[in-house]
Amino acid sequence: MYQTRKKIFFLSMKSVKQHSALSRLIRSSLAFLFIFSLNLSAQEGDAANGEKLFKSVCAACHRLDKKLVGPALKGITEKREQDWLIAWIKDSPGMIKSGDKLAIQVFEENNKLPMTANPQLSDQDVIDILAYTKGEPAAPKTVATQEIDPGVERGKTIFKANCAACHKLEGKLIGPELLKITDKREADWLIAWIKDNNALVASGDKLAKEVQDSNPAAMTPFPQLSDEDIEDVLKYLAVGDVKVTAVGGATSAKDQEVFDNPGFGVLPTLLLTILAFLALSLIVAATTNKVVVEGEEQEPSMLKSIIFNPFLRFLFVIFCVVGGAWLLFGWLMQVDLNEGYQPIQPIAFSHTVHAGDNKIDCQYCHSSAKHSKTSGIPTANVCMNCHKSISEYNGELFGDYSKEDLDNEIQKIYDAVGWDKENVQYIEGYEQKPIEWVRIHNLADFAYYNHSQHVTVAGVACQKCHGPVEEMHEVYQYSPLTMDWCITCHRETEVDMTENGYYKNIHDQLAKKYGVEKVTEAQMGGLECGKCHY
Repeated sequence: MYQTRKKIFFLSMKSVKQHSALSRLIRSSLAFLFIFSLNLSAQEGDAANGEKLFKSVCAACHRLDKKLVGPALKGITEKREQDWLIAWIKDSPGMIKSGDKLAIQVFEENNKLPMTANPQLSDQDVIDILAYTKGEPAAPKTVATQEIDPGVERGKTIFKANCAACHKLEGKLIGPELLKITDKREADWLIAWIKDNNALVASGDKLAKEVQDSNPAAMTPFPQLSDEDIEDVLKYLAVGDVKVTAVGGATSAKDQEVFDNPGFGVLPTLLLTILAFLALSLIVAATTNKVVVEGEEQEPSMLKSIIFNPFLRFLFVIFCVVGGAWLLFGWLMQVDLNEGYQPIQPIAFSHTVHAGDNKIDCQYCHSSAKHSKTSGIPTANVCMNCHKSISEYNGELFGDYSKEDLDNEIQKIYDAVGWDKENVQYIEGYEQKPIEWVRIHNLADFAYYNHSQHVTVAGVACQKCHGPVEEMHEVYQYSPLTMDWCITCHRETEVDMTENGYYKNIHDQLAKKYGVEKVTEAQMGGLECGKCHY
């Protein structure tokens, strides 16, 4: 068998040598096609997901078609390499510090305004955003239980990519609302207006001049859109967002589940103890139920044997004392243990939508977690960084809320800060009202905990203590926050001090003392009483 394979190998090599030029050409062509296909696949992005990420991460400073705080981003992939854009979006300050010439040039061209780093985004997230900036229609979303004209879905995509920065279906943004605009204007006129409104005004069209005078903000022309594209947009504006009826009982288990994992609790343990005591009583009574009366053995009833047996009576007293003490101690240990606590908040803020779907970093809102003892509650101004432009909810519905309900929840923020969404400005002289959030995680006053020490120094992820918050529509207390829970974490968590020269000597001494490669928080003194109870 080996000789046969060897013969085949040499014959094939001989054939290759005879056609070496042709084979090299074929191999190089195949290699080029393979690398080209990899390059194409690597650059593919989901424009629909990119739109969501753009609106949550970039829309505060950028628009696609016009300058806002930062430059317009439509077609940016034609001006910059994808790898450079990924690195820039994830860590622009780091690129400037590294001396990247293009990064410094872009920084100076934009008046040296710092751009926020976005390390929470993956490479694929950035590629999706770049796909959205190309302005190409995203794949239409399938709507269940209802057939929709494909042109409406295409029009919605084009509207989101080109018009949503200045217009909403209902309510004024920069430009007027556009729902049912086809009932007010002729389709041919609208096509000409959208393609080049300035040319239409210059041609002497009275209606165009009237519309331009009533809206001082200049409208961007869209010569790149075909008549078919605009017709699809008009179809979408004629019907708006089609409401899909939610199927009863289709809510996910994550929405319904409340953290409840009692384990093997007090009552099952007590029941087993009672059963064991009864079994022991029966065994003792069965072995001692014979008594001698006038020289003859008699067998009293089992019940009398259990009641009048001195050993069982002593055992019963001990059981009552020990069991009562155990129950009392177990009850006392449940005081202020609020695992699963989920109060009703004044605003239906969904962490799934913000931290999960939109990937907003925890420390964007809870910015003091890395600098101070407490994580802090974000002010309404932090909410308004995004919600100046987002006045309605267009995501997937959750819980028992309708779209109207969730739009009203956003309105509660406006009512607190005094924001006029119709005129897109703060109401002058408005008396602001604080949002009274209900605190969920409470530690006893005698327990000291510092967020910055854990988040910044130890690098502990938020989910370590608070659970998968990005999957919670309504946040609840995920961990027990007991002393045993903290001590267990300190005993199990290894601390890497080798990267910090200041602590390296301490690490080496402790590692040698305990005979380990990495020391734990407990071995560093994390079990000392004064660490938490000062």
